[in-house]
Amino acid sequence: MYEDLGFEELLAADGFFARLLGRSPSGADCKALYGPDLPVVLLTGGPGMGKGRLLRTVHSRFARQVPVIHLDCASPVHSFRAGPEPGARSAVTEALVEIATLLHTWRGTGGAFSFPRCFAGLAVIATGVATDTDAAVRAEVDRYEKLIERPRLRGLGTRDFWHGSLLGALRKMLEVLAGQTLGPYGAAALTGLLDVLFERLTPRGEAELARIYGEYPGAAGQPKHGLHRLAADFRAGGERREDAERFLFRALREDLEAAYNGLGGWLGRVGRPGLLLDHAEQPLGESLLRGVLTDRRDGQRDRVVVVGTARRADGGDFLHGGLPPREVATFRPADGVPPGWVRRRDPEEDRGPLSAGVLILRMPFLTGDRLRRATERIQLGAEREGGTHRRRVTAAVAQLSGGRPHTVIQLATAAADHRMETDANDRAVLDAVLRRPDGAPEQPVTDVLLQELVLDQLPVQLPDEHHSQWLDLLTHLSAAHDPECADVLLRHHQAGRVLRLTAHEVARLLHDTGWPSCTRHFIGDFGLRQLLVHRLYGLEPDGAAWYADHHLLRDHYAGDERSGGAFRSGTSHRMNHHLVSGGVDDVARHLADTLPTDPRTWCEELLEIAQAPYPSEADERRERAQGLVRVDGPPLRRTVDQLLHAVWLCEERTTATGGEMARTLEQLLRQLSSLDFDGAGEFGPTATGWSHLAANEQPLLRCDCTDQLARRR
Repeated sequence: MYEDLGFEELLAADGFFARLLGRSPSGADCKALYGPDLPVVLLTGGPGMGKGRLLRTVHSRFARQVPVIHLDCASPVHSFRAGPEPGARSAVTEALVEIATLLHTWRGTGGAFSFPRCFAGLAVIATGVATDTDAAVRAEVDRYEKLIERPRLRGLGTRDFWHGSLLGALRKMLEVLAGQTLGPYGAAALTGLLDVLFERLTPRGEAELARIYGEYPGAAGQPKHGLHRLAADFRAGGERREDAERFLFRALREDLEAAYNGLGGWLGRVGRPGLLLDHAEQPLGESLLRGVLTDRRDGQRDRVVVVGTARRADGGDFLHGGLPPREVATFRPADGVPPGWVRRRDPEEDRGPLSAGVLILRMPFLTGDRLRRATERIQLGAEREGGTHRRRVTAAVAQLSGGRPHTVIQLATAAADHRMETDANDRAVLDAVLRRPDGAPEQPVTDVLLQELVLDQLPVQLPDEHHSQWLDLLTHLSAAHDPECADVLLRHHQAGRVLRLTAHEVARLLHDTGWPSCTRHFIGDFGLRQLLVHRLYGLEPDGAAWYADHHLLRDHYAGDERSGGAFRSGTSHRMNHHLVSGGVDDVARHLADTLPTDPRTWCEELLEIAQAPYPSEADERRERAQGLVRVDGPPLRRTVDQLLHAVWLCEERTTATGGEMARTLEQLLRQLSSLDFDGAGEFGPTATGWSHLAANEQPLLRCDCTDQLARRR
């Protein structure tokens, strides 16, 4: 229903993907982008940005016009299929067989594809079966026979020059195997297979194998030697197996290229074939991407459009060869016209980073207008609640989603039947229940989003022993600001474990998963942090886990005046955690007691202390800021208490403030400017500045989180 949300221009008849594939969704011809040296396109963006949704939509829109294959690199099916014969199969070879099989069934313009070049490589590695019997090898080779079958082209009496020779070679080879007593590692089968294959090949077929497998490392131009070494390398495993897998992928692309260049291709085929690699950050996806990027860096050219996904903004470590990331060609859909692309020239030339062959497509956040339209479209059923309610829900969805399309869809859907008060905290929408269209049980939208954004997208490098506690650790880390206090929480919540994660490791894993960072918050994505903060309060009755974590951090910064980390001082850091865990009166007293002092320094400390979440319980900050709640103490402390609550309300960024709170801020700061001490007048300009920011819903203390929110509007 919302498959194209945020991607309308990319999927248009003259959009990026139509021009990349050379065909529109309706089948009209499009002037193709790039070539003959094609970039590998990487869709970059963290969880919830819609990378997989975009690939699925590209497949559904274009697969009838051009041969486009969608491959889920996170699926366990490829490893599962390879499991019974680890010496003759791998996840990569099973993925290649799946791709070839799907293309073999292509019924669009130009008809089905056959894969004789790839078949030759698959056949030789089939001799690595675990059971050295003729039946085992015959059964393994027989799995690939369909890849070289090719129906006649409609209206033509032509056949590929491989067809008869390879089918004949296959049948004769199977006859030979039936009478073989196989030696160790299937050596006899391999030798017999190669002899039969080259005996039956036409000169053109042998020349083609020489062009491909003659270039295999150590082949010295001899295709039989190349195939023999490919089989040996595959059996050897490790980097040698990776070389063999790369050549098999190259052979598959060569088969596709030949299908377009032959007589039938010129007469019948249109556009470019496409390979869409979802979850390409997984080992299978990285292997395929590494293979095609290495080949193209080395000069190999083909017309296969390869589009993969990457969580990290720079595409991932493997692209950069251990060097600091270099500038990579980038396309942002908001820029409109796709950029011209030319391979980056690196001083290392053919040993340079693979990133030179990449075009990064930054997945777009929803702009403010698109977010509002999407939320209203999803919320059509909530009209009975009135316009004020709809505006409040839209504002909450915008703030909590940060413009991530998937989060927008889920929050807006859940909030359609959820009553939200005008003055409620944005996080109140997280209590909404999500009703699934497929009839699945209802769940709180918080649980659904954390499952989809965190548990379903665990960091690739996260050790298995930490999978079960990853969400709980992140939940507790939502209380942390910097690596020091993150380590305090991690040591506490991993007590008793032999293998523990450190703050540095968690930060790296979050970065690798595509989550942004912030200098003032350890969980650097505002929306994710709100989900985790909401979960933290609900982990135990009455917010016990929330209070325990903040008390732990408060006590850590007590006593000696240690460094404040993300704060100006340890005292400010301690007061921040004290504020959100029941110490409001102590914080107000501390701030009042430090006056008179330099107003600028005092205001900076106030902002640091008050940039904090509020517990999920009755919120009296607005009333307390306006002096409607009785507070004991002298006038100065009461004024400071009001100001603290006004700033806290503005700084949390999850509660509407507007003109009323802007006027309150200005009034309270002007009261402080009338105090009788040198420099007190500086509170006056601060009053003007802060009130203008609050009136326009802008942060009083900027950080990376608030900058991200501003950019996504």
